[in-house]
Formats: sequence, C-alpha cells, structure tokens
Amino acid sequence: MLEFRVLGPVEVLYDGQEVPLDGSKPRTVLTALLLADNGAVSDTQMSDFLWGDHPPATFNAQIYTYVSRLRKTLRREVGITRRSRGYELRLTECAFDLREFEQDAARGQSALAAGQYEEAARLLRSALRQWRGSALTGVSEHLADAEAPRLEEARIAALESRIEADLALGRHAQLLPELTRLVHQHPLQERFRAQLMTTFYRCDRQADALVLYEEGRRMLADELGIDPGSLLREVHLAILTADPVLASPRRVAV
Repeated sequence: MLEFRVLGPVEVLYDGQEVPLDGSKPRTVLTALLLADNGAVSDTQMSDFLWGDHPPATFNAQIYTYVSRLRKTLRREVGITRRSRGYELRLTECAFDLREFEQDAARGQSALAAGQYEEAARLLRSALRQWRGSALTGVSEHLADAEAPRLEEARIAALESRIEADLALGRHAQLLPELTRLVHQHPLQERFRAQLMTTFYRCDRQADALVLYEEGRRMLADELGIDPGSLLREVHLAILTADPVLASPRRVAV
C-alpha cells in the first residue's frame, strides 16, 4: 500500500519502503496535488509553487515532465488526471498523514466540546503522532511559504486542545515540563501561557503563575502593542480571587 507523508519531510512509502521522488521539483508537484485535497491545481498555480515569480519559458512542458515521472513512480493506486489547464490527484486505497491528522483532530475537538476528556485526549494524541517534524520539508520554498503556516496553526490548535483535555483530567503535574517548554518556544501564544498559569496554580505555585502573566503582558505590549486577551485576563483574575473553579479539574463527562 502507498503511504504519503507531508507532516515532516515529504515522503512516499510503498509497503513500508521509501519510494524515490528524484529531487525537490517532483516532490513539490506531488505535495501541491496532495494539498489540493482531490481538487485541481492549475498550471499557473503549479508554476508559482515551483518557481515563484520567475518561471522558465517552458514551464508547461516541465510540469508535464514532472507529472509523467510521478505517474510512473506512484503505480496504479494513484491517478493524476489532466484537467482544464491543470492536474488533479485522486487517492484511493492510500494512507495520507494529513488526512489522518485532520480526521482525528476534528473528532478530538468534538469530544472535548462534549466534555468527553479521555476520548478527546486519546484522539488528539493520535492526531499529533502523525507529525514527524516541520511540515513540507523538502519542497520548494514557494510552496512551503504558502502552505506550511496553516498546517502549523492546525498542529498548535490540536496541541492546545490536547493539553486542555489533560488539564480537565487532573494531569497538571505531568504537564508542567511540557507547558514550560511550549511557553518558551511560543511566548506570544496566549493559550499555552494561560494553561501554564493554571498548571502553576494547581501545583500550589500561585506566585509563579502571576509572574508568568506579567511577563506575558509586557511581551504582548512591547512586541505587538496589545493587551492580554480575554482568556489570559480571566485566568489571571481567577488566580487573584482564588476562584475554586480554576483549582479543580472538570468532571469527566460520561
């Protein structure tokens, strides 16, 4: 079975063995088609992904050559079809890490919203296991610049929600090292900071939680010229007033 991976170095596996893609250009063409999610990618779009603002005069012919090579490489499980001034890739009996990530993440978010915290944590962990590093590694910078940010945003959202589920399950002590690292890596990400403040508070470290808020407030003001958002302000107020709701994990929904 063919397996496509874009959540890290872009790879194709066949029965567990890597399939050579012969350079960044074919890899970019394949990735653009995969990200189109069974939709067509026009020749103009593909040219932008491959060469940016400086395509060669023969870009149509070169794209055709890359597609022809991919057709030979990818066997019968995948069909690349010529559409009106573009190409479309259809996945049949193939695995695709982005599809698996999105499906599990969506189910996990739904479980979280329903208060099914164990199920939410399980599904979101499953989704995040699809990631093997920075998405779209090995494609052109033009495609990576266009598509990688939205994929990273989806990863961060899934991670925030998985931590939310773990907090609801009373796992604050286990979360402390991970959240400390995440706030260091993403200092302007307010939800991580609010989650770490909550974790500090539940670990009887109220002073550390308040220091963390003040650091975030200054950083947001200095770097973005904004005040903390409603989530950070609400957690800060709950700590100052010793709100019992903040101190206790939520009851797990049955």
